[in-house]
Amino acid sequence: MNRSLKLGVNIDHVATLRQARGTLYPDPLEAAKTCAKAGAVSITVHLREDRRHIQDADVYRLSKACPLPINLEMANSPEIVRIALDVKPAEICLVPEKRQELTTEGGLDVIGNFKALQKTVKQLQDNGSAVSLFVEPDVKTLETCAGTGARVVELHTGSFCDATDPVKAEILLKKLISGAEYAHSLGLQVNAGHGINLANIAGILQIPHLDTLNIGHSIIARAVFTGLEKAVREMLDAMAASPVIAPDRPAEVLHQIRRPTA
Repeated sequence: MNRSLKLGVNIDHVATLRQARGTLYPDPLEAAKTCAKAGAVSITVHLREDRRHIQDADVYRLSKACPLPINLEMANSPEIVRIALDVKPAEICLVPEKRQELTTEGGLDVIGNFKALQKTVKQLQDNGSAVSLFVEPDVKTLETCAGTGARVVELHTGSFCDATDPVKAEILLKKLISGAEYAHSLGLQVNAGHGINLANIAGILQIPHLDTLNIGHSIIARAVFTGLEKAVREMLDAMAASPVIAPDRPAEVLHQIRRPTA
């Protein structure tokens, strides 16, 4: 059993439903309380520069009333950094951000933006927040992450989770496994997130040294049919299961577990 693996729930898309109609509901704070009741250990919200879902007021309200620690996802933007310094969330995950993207498309360019990120990491950590960098699992990037002073990396699992070819999925999973091993050797806490759902979680469980999985869209989507508390508990149950990929037949099994169940 893998009961030490923790779940952070991203509630951005609760706010997406609210913003679609300009109503006061559904309430992200109520969602956070339900996630806490179900066994999540933290709540993630992404305060985007275009404010497409989570709003400034949500961040301030959650910081005061959320029963769980807040993980604030954000771009390295001066405006958002100021809000983060004011709110002082338990954790901040710095992510790349494009105005036209549907969701985060890849990891941070830590190497190309090293000085700017190093400055922001120090500023935020000196203010009391642990800082995570959302990155691809390659050696040079992970070494540079450690150089920024960040204490945590969140490995971008989206490419693996979205892969439909089992051979490609196996290659991507091996990269995540080796990346997690290397990040751990550098003394970094290893989290993971993006695209994780009940159909691909067995592959994710192959990744070593994971502390927290941050999952949002699939849980909120599942909640439409089951309710949010049950959707969170289903994911926790899946996370607690032993990995099922046989070493001698990884590609075949990956193909099987990626097929959505009824």
